[in-house]
Amino acid sequence: MSETVPQTSTRPPAIILVEPQMGENIGMVARAMANFGLIDLRLVKPRDGWPNEKAHATASRADHVLDAARVFETLKEALADLSLVYATTARARDSFKPVRGPEEAAERLVLHGAGDLSSGILFGREKYGLENEEVGLADEIVTFPVDPSFASLNIAQAVLLMSYAWRNASQPGRAPRFVAPEAPPASKADLYRMFEHLEGALDERNYFFPPEKREVLVQNLRTMLTKAQFTEPEVRTLRGVLRSLERPALRKDEG
Repeated sequence: MSETVPQTSTRPPAIILVEPQMGENIGMVARAMANFGLIDLRLVKPRDGWPNEKAHATASRADHVLDAARVFETLKEALADLSLVYATTARARDSFKPVRGPEEAAERLVLHGAGDLSSGILFGREKYGLENEEVGLADEIVTFPVDPSFASLNIAQAVLLMSYAWRNASQPGRAPRFVAPEAPPASKADLYRMFEHLEGALDERNYFFPPEKREVLVQNLRTMLTKAQFTEPEVRTLRGVLRSLERPALRKDEG
């Protein structure tokens, strides 16, 4: 017998699956989400297309999650409207991003959502998870305290663990009574445009030298900038600074 999950006072995070391979796994993810009141499912280039009947076969009446699922061609598009993103991974990365356990990450997601701010949790492919560049698009990393000798989780298990942690953290008495952020956080779309603007300006000045080190240098810059957790006004200010630096300099006596 199914029960309706009561509504919470915090905005739920989106669940983003990168290139999921099997419809059955997507269905089990939807079921895990529905168990804990999550409804925003985003699929990035599902291998077998969408919609997928096999997903409905394993969703166990979580059809409302599957019917509302959105498909994106790129991960950047899937994250564009979010302002806080966690990337799940089971292995250490060459990254200076903060690494949280599921409970700590869930508490931050609840705090963020209590201000009606958008967030998401990013999950990788069944076979090999997320690529470093994809992890680089997130703000922080979340990992599970599994046995290191057998650390592999299937995607539905990983979603279930994070969904449970979020639900538990969002119960009455756990979330703050009110949140008053000083300024709205920048959306990922605004942040990615700033990255591209900065990287283009640096390309013009041959900063990325030698060329074979460009990818590493770009990832280091993006990691540093995402850690800052810029607000919308801050991103606008930085874009203005970049535009000013791109203009020819005026001598003081010309100003």
